[in-house]
This record gives sequence, C-alpha cells and structure tokens, in this order.
Amino acid sequence: MTDSQRVLVYGASGHTGKFVVDELLRRGLRPVVAGRSLARLAQFAELDRRAASVEDGPGLRALLDDVAVVINCAGPFLDTALPLATAAVETGTHYLDVTAEQPAVQQLYRELDASARSAGTVVVPAMAFYGGLADLLLTAVLGPEASAAEVEIAIGLDRWWPTEGTRVTGARNTATRLVIRDGVLAPISDPAATGKWDFPEPIGAQSTVELPFSEVVTIDRHLEVGTLRSWLNTAPLDDLRDPDTPAPQAHDEHGRSAQRFAVEVTVGSGAQTRRGTATGRDIYATTAPLLVEAAVRLLDGRYLGPGALAPGEAFAAADFLTAIPDADFEAVWH
Repeated sequence: MTDSQRVLVYGASGHTGKFVVDELLRRGLRPVVAGRSLARLAQFAELDRRAASVEDGPGLRALLDDVAVVINCAGPFLDTALPLATAAVETGTHYLDVTAEQPAVQQLYRELDASARSAGTVVVPAMAFYGGLADLLLTAVLGPEASAAEVEIAIGLDRWWPTEGTRVTGARNTATRLVIRDGVLAPISDPAATGKWDFPEPIGAQSTVELPFSEVVTIDRHLEVGTLRSWLNTAPLDDLRDPDTPAPQAHDEHGRSAQRFAVEVTVGSGAQTRRGTATGRDIYATTAPLLVEAAVRLLDGRYLGPGALAPGEAFAAADFLTAIPDADFEAVWH
C-alpha cells in the first residue's frame, strides 16, 4: 500500500540529490533515500535507506512499492530514466527527474505515456533548471494561447562549476541536439549558430552559442511553436570543457555555490516581444525547490492529469513559479 506522503530520492548521495533531500525535509516531508549502493547512503543515518540497481527491475519495483513519488537524480538519464520510470508506473508511483538529455525525455514520452495514463500516474522528466524552468516560463508567458510563431530561450551563467555527474552525463550524451523548425523537432545547424544576448545583471551582455537542452523536447510536447532556438552564453562552456575546473563549493549555510544565473524566454520580436525571466543562484540548488514543489503538488493533487508530461503540461505554470519558496529565486513575465 502506497503511503500518500512518502517521497523517494534516487541518487540521494549525489550533489543535486542532497539538495533535494534537504528541501524535502525543509518542507516537512521525511524522504526515503535510495541509490545504487547502500554504502554511499551512510550519511543519511536517520532516514530510510534503500538500494537497487537500475538493471534490477524487481528490485526497483520493491524500492518503490510503498512510496507515492520518486525523484530521480541519478544520471546519466539515458541509462536510469526508463528503468526507474517504468518501475514507477508499474507500482503506481509518480516520477520526476532532472535530465537535460533530450533523448532521455523523448524515450519516456514515447515508451510510457500510454501506460502512465492507464495507471493514473504522472511521469515528468526534466523537472529541473535545465528543461523545466524554461518550459514553465514559456507556458506562463503564453498563458491560454499555448502557441507561438517564434520563441527564443537564453541561459546565462556567470560561471559553471560542473559536478562529476554533469561531466559523466555530457560524455554519455552524444546525440545530435534538436531545435524546433517549421513546427517540428529538427537537428541543430552545424556549425551551431552564435549571437549576443543582453542578460539581466550581474550576467550582462554576453556572447552566446545555440545549445538546446531538454526544454526543446518538453516544449514541443505540449505547445505549438513554429521556431524555437535555445542559447547558452559561451563563457561557462570554457569552464565545463576545462578538466581542471573544480566542482561546486559551498558558499553559504545552505551549501549553495556563488554561481548566478539568468534564464530568459522571448515570444515574438520587435515591439510585439513578450518576455519571461528567472534569476537566481546555483543551478543545482535551484533544481531542488522546483522538484519538491512538483512533488508536493503530486501529493496533494494539484496536477493536470496523468501521463508522460512536460512540466508546464503537468502543472499550472504561473502559479507554480510564484510558489517557489526560495528568497534568491525570482521569476517574472509580461
């Protein structure tokens, strides 16, 4: 029997997983912590600890049998998402993850939408900084329209201290990235286009390169967009590509780094442009309140139906963004 308030974090010992566990506790929930190894969960001595390999289907089903929501923080998601989400659907458990990998999102939509609808469960990949945040912003900007001829997404980071998981996932994810062109998913141009973007301070004016993440696939899932281009400023890519760039270091009592970010979504052009902007600190830490807000809404029934869904398809986007309980995060749109 599923406990209606039980949330399991798979990959709890990882960098993002720890933020998620802390956020669940802060929101008054007592998480179950899990992963591929019990030994790596020793730091959570006072919590329910469980382990199962993603190759072990029965073990994953046993892992999830008495929980209501599973949050997958264990990449690469090309390896973990489908096995864990399949076990979630089979046990009547809602599923969330943090993937930036477009093929992992496509796989869940393709393989699990029908079975999740039949089971009455929700599967939401990319409920994170990459993917979910831009999806929710665009959905809020569009409101009831749900369509746009031209969309641009720009992500600006003042620096990027990548985690080990980010580096491993990047090496694993070699698929051609997709944009939206003429209303359908299409390969990015080669070489990738470059440009400029004037982000809010402290990011400011930056050189950018077209580099789409999972938001393109989630947006294509539920919104009608003619053209979508997604940009990242080039400076943090130098950090990511440098093997000597250190992992994130705690800069405050909550364990967040000093990294600052801005995400902007524009619809239309010229005088007709509408814009949504989110700013904050530490892309990994910001993922935690996004995930936990989603988990809370899955627990209390504030979601828009079952199936394998995009973030803005599963939740009321404007209400969701204004509810993020983080003093260092702000989202606005007009």
